[in-house]
Amino acid sequence: MTPLGYELGRRAFLGHGALGLGSLALHALGGPRDGGAGELPRPHFAPRAKRVVYLFQAGGPSPFETFDPKPLLRQRHGEQLPPSVRGQQRLTGMSGFQTNLPLAGSFVDFRRYGGSGLEVSELLPHTAALADRLCVVRSLWTEAINHDPAITFFCSGSQISGRPSMGAWASYGLGSENANLPAFVVLVSKDAPRDQPLYARLWGTGFLPAEHQGVQLLPGSSPVLFLGNPSGVTADMRRAQIAALRDLHDDQFAAVGDPAILARTLQAELAFRMQSSVPEVADLSSEPESVFELYGERARDAGSYAANCLLARRLLERGVRFVQLFHQGWDQHGNLPRDITRQCGATDRATAALLCDLERRGLLADTLVVWGGEFGRTAYCQGRLTAGDYGRDHHPRCFTIWLAGGGIRAGHVHGRTDDFGYNIADGAVHVHDLHATMLHLLGFDHERLTFPHQGRDFRLTDVAGRVVPELLA
Repeated sequence: MTPLGYELGRRAFLGHGALGLGSLALHALGGPRDGGAGELPRPHFAPRAKRVVYLFQAGGPSPFETFDPKPLLRQRHGEQLPPSVRGQQRLTGMSGFQTNLPLAGSFVDFRRYGGSGLEVSELLPHTAALADRLCVVRSLWTEAINHDPAITFFCSGSQISGRPSMGAWASYGLGSENANLPAFVVLVSKDAPRDQPLYARLWGTGFLPAEHQGVQLLPGSSPVLFLGNPSGVTADMRRAQIAALRDLHDDQFAAVGDPAILARTLQAELAFRMQSSVPEVADLSSEPESVFELYGERARDAGSYAANCLLARRLLERGVRFVQLFHQGWDQHGNLPRDITRQCGATDRATAALLCDLERRGLLADTLVVWGGEFGRTAYCQGRLTAGDYGRDHHPRCFTIWLAGGGIRAGHVHGRTDDFGYNIADGAVHVHDLHATMLHLLGFDHERLTFPHQGRDFRLTDVAGRVVPELLA
């Protein structure tokens, strides 16, 4: 028994043992650490970016209708995928039973844009107009072939749930620039098809201290659940409650030594400050008409993709370190021509507007912008090719994303897929490599930004990953 009568819990016991987890108290009091016990946070080198906005297009956008044109697929439309191209690669259960794998040429045309000559689909005219600001990676790959492990992998560096999300790692490494707002905020489009579920663990803190948890902002008058005071409770009363709770937590921590206790204190105090800061940042009515002309009328509808892009800019300029937007609806196994046209129409203008808005305000130079999904789509089709309502299956072997902003090589295409768009021909970039490069731009060596857990030091890139120098300016 401890002096105050508390039993020493398992976590506290380990905290007082050889692993030194008790030193995490220093983290809660002074900010995140970098691996070694008690070491205060600092970037390993000068950062190129101070913040990140990740536009996650959940479901897996087809590269053949967005950023990776394949004329050969049109020439051989309806022919069978050659076995030599597929090799021994596995298929999903949705097309593995098919006796035919007919190639599907894109139904859209591509044009070259800007001085870089970047080829972009006609479905994305607003993004295409910013071609010289983009770094398009056509050679990304992952091992995961189904949505849940693939999205989990992108968001946390592991296909197994429970690891800290990349936004939590960014919060852990960078800390917050605004004590009244979370360092990591998540926005989910309300105007997207709900084809694949999203889970709060995708922006979870895992085994990192709880203050690095992503906070989801909801549309409407109450952006955070239970943030307002109940009837009869004043701000002064709430402030007194928080102070009393802090005293109780301090006593419990002195007795038990569990750093999660201090993390709860920090969360409660942040929630109190957010009662005034969140409604202010979420209220878009103060934006001038010129901003809504840029983002489009949909930006007036709170919770839409366009409104979330605008809200992301407001959060970033107020010091939020990592903003992640999720827009579902890209899982197009059928009716691809109709559905991807709708998806691009719903997202293209606002995506480009966010880039322009950040640039106008002098924020793009030190803000890393990432656009993409969890995997690509197959060169062959699912469904009736001749009827025009066909789709494409999941394809993790090669797909496309783009980056822009802080430290990124603008007007550049990295990597190349083969003529069928089925395999990487040059410049492969793994998900771990993407994460390593993102951390590098934020000033961190991905091998040194670690956290001790269960007997070893964990990191976002696990035991792999490399910085891709060709993506850097």
